[in-house]
Amino acid sequence: MKSRYKVSLAAVLIGGGIVAGSLMNNSVNGASSSGQPGTADDPVVTKSYVDQKIAQAVKGGVSSSSTSSKTASSTAPATNTTTSMSSVTSNAAKSSTVEQTEALKVVDVKPGQKLIAKAGAEFILRNGNAVVYSMDASGVIDITSGTEIVHNQAVEKNHLLSFPREGRGIQVKEGQKFGLVVMVRGGYTIQ
Repeated sequence: MKSRYKVSLAAVLIGGGIVAGSLMNNSVNGASSSGQPGTADDPVVTKSYVDQKIAQAVKGGVSSSSTSSKTASSTAPATNTTTSMSSVTSNAAKSSTVEQTEALKVVDVKPGQKLIAKAGAEFILRNGNAVVYSMDASGVIDITSGTEIVHNQAVEKNHLLSFPREGRGIQVKEGQKFGLVVMVRGGYTIQ
């Protein structure tokens, strides 16, 4: 008797669910007051069309051909995000390159060179063996491991390093023949 009761109850619940679902579906289908997208009731417009109409309204009804050419030229992206300059010391024995960028940039550091960060710069060592360079007792913050790396300590690959003050950096570990590949965000100098 129990199994017959369970089967009957399951059939009633499933049937009730189907009836309730079909009633709800009919009311939802009729709720839409507008037509399909792309029809005369609900047209699809492009961003350039909207920009054109806004420019016409702002200009007071300028012709669409001159507006479209102005719109196309005004939407050109600005690509100058890097400022570069090179300076040579008076004795011309040392040269340094100063860069400032907000995007990540790949920098190659040769043995004997130092990659010195500006305040707030971030480095990620991608290839090579590097150590931290610092003139004082403080070092560099390894954000990935949450530790501080002081002068002449090894830098782990693929760790994000933060330079809170200017004058600190990384250099190729002594005895290494190959240079470093470093991803840099922010200002830096190669010495």
